[in-house]
Amino acid sequence: MTEYGGGEVYLLDLDSVVDGSALRMISSGGLRGRVLIHSALVDYLYSEAKRGRSAGYAGLAELSRLMDAGVGDVEIVVVEDDARVQPRDEGELKSVLRRYALRVGATLVTSDPVQARAARALGVSVLFTGRSRTGRIRIEEFFDGRTMSVHLKEGVPPLAKVGKPGSWMFVSLSDKPLTRAEIEEIAREIIEASALEEEGFIEIDRSGSTIVQLKDYRIVITRPPLSDGWEVTAVKPVAKLRLEDYSLPEKLYNRLLERAEGILIAGAPGMGKTTFAQALATFYAEQGKVVKTIESPRDMRLPPNVTQYSKNYADLGELHDILLLSRPDYTVYDELRSDEDFQLYVDLRLAGIGMIGVVHATTPIDAVQRFLRRVELGMIPSIIDTVIFIDSGEVSKVYELSITVKLPTGLREAELSRPVVEVRDFITGELEYEIYTFGEQTMVVPVRERRGRGEAAILGAIRKLLPDAEVEVRDETLIVRLPPRSSRVTARRLKRAKKLAEKHGYDIRFMPL
Repeated sequence: MTEYGGGEVYLLDLDSVVDGSALRMISSGGLRGRVLIHSALVDYLYSEAKRGRSAGYAGLAELSRLMDAGVGDVEIVVVEDDARVQPRDEGELKSVLRRYALRVGATLVTSDPVQARAARALGVSVLFTGRSRTGRIRIEEFFDGRTMSVHLKEGVPPLAKVGKPGSWMFVSLSDKPLTRAEIEEIAREIIEASALEEEGFIEIDRSGSTIVQLKDYRIVITRPPLSDGWEVTAVKPVAKLRLEDYSLPEKLYNRLLERAEGILIAGAPGMGKTTFAQALATFYAEQGKVVKTIESPRDMRLPPNVTQYSKNYADLGELHDILLLSRPDYTVYDELRSDEDFQLYVDLRLAGIGMIGVVHATTPIDAVQRFLRRVELGMIPSIIDTVIFIDSGEVSKVYELSITVKLPTGLREAELSRPVVEVRDFITGELEYEIYTFGEQTMVVPVRERRGRGEAAILGAIRKLLPDAEVEVRDETLIVRLPPRSSRVTARRLKRAKKLAEKHGYDIRFMPL
């Protein structure tokens, strides 16, 4: 190590600046002597900040603090190579810093374990500052056991959703509006913590927005010009539920255990879809199944034996190859949004992998309709066999899908028989929807509603026409029981009854009372 003015010479690496570990070392007296900041590091952070990246903002804020810390036994100096270096990416920057530390004999201060190994391989002295952060950051202080999410924006008092899915209220956490400086400081803390925590990582870092998963918190940071001001939104699950906590009917529990392999979990935003998917993934993992997930961001809290993949660090083709080769029993696909998401779900399901998809939908049938324009109608029951609709954190509806060749309800000509996807209430077995093609159009017909209205109309009409008869509908057939002797039962009235039944789409049978 090179001596300078009675102290050692240190060169700061990118990670030790961004995560604040270098500043903490200086403040605690762990670094004394000359601390070098390479100009390429400053340029890189400036470039990232101009692109709207969170690491750039956090790094520049830390550099400002570092410059103020250079007093007493610490001298902060900005240095540069004779030949001006302009690294194009993070990898080139780290290479520049390693070579410079080797050339001047400085100790490289880094919290990146890979950079530390690479530097030591070159013979560079390394001071490793990587460690878990202790204490709570400010965003955590806004949460208690009933807080679902916290919403922070500059110029607005902090707000929170308190309660549970389907039963919550917006509350103000303070009367004092937050300033831009406060929001930027909260965002900087979050970025630092994500670099230090084992359970923290930046999922997406775009110009104008950053998505962070930090322990149980899913955090979205937006800034101008994308938003009209700095904003931080943090969401935390209120409870981690097991499948047993949902009090599922035994029939549904057995289906999930034995038969269901193409599952859709649907519901409106904030109703608890991902929480149920998390419980289902844990259930299958405890049954000895190999379970993997595809998430964006990875916010499910799952056992260690469940591998969680991020869509943001691999393209869907790579995930397709990984899952086909590793052949899990079940794959949980959280948040099906784009055509590529649905296509990957379909490909993996048709390859024999059990799939659990999470999709936004306002009604259960809407979840099925999301597939109609993406796959052939006849393939849908092979892809989706069970639809579970979540409302206010509870399972409110379950559909099962099957395909048959029949005459669709309401059509009378036998030659109109065609393949029909039947959507039935799984618990009651009642047919609720029929899906079929008519011409070039795919029809989604609510059978139960139409049948209910038709039954009331035809029963009323027949009873008015034949007041002495008993009338009921059984399996789309109108059963009319006639008294043996009645002056009001005539051939003319029977003929009119038959025409009424045909008009309403029913067969009719006359039987003695």
